Amino acid sequence: MLTMTAETSGKILCVRLTGELDHYYSEQVKEFVESEMEANQTQHLIWNLEQLSFMDSSGLGVVLGRYRQVNEMGGSVTVCGLNTQVKRLFQLSGLFKIMYFEKTEQDALRRLEGSSCKMS
Repeated sequence: MLTMTAETSGKILCVRLTGELDHYYSEQVKEFVESEMEANQTQHLIWNLEQLSFMDSSGLGVVLGRYRQVNEMGGSVTVCGLNTQVKRLFQLSGLFKIMYFEKTEQDALRRLEGSSCKMS
């Protein structure tokens, strides 16, 4: 089971995933994030994965694909709240070389604009 929520703060989209992001849910997450990005004219993307218990390579593919979209618009992608298993997956894949990593969503927001998304 996976749940997805998203909120915006200016040109920043905060996506929060809860549960497990695997092959079964990856297309749904991709479509959800793309729709939110388009609707909100997003420039920067924050992935809050604090409540994500598992991610496989298809989940990494979703994150990387959204990175490419945001990068083309001159924006940045930040991931935050990673558990040990998910953090290791990001390290092994080399994604930390192209994305920002912060401990919390608030840290990511402070770095981007000094404001905060309201929590849902």
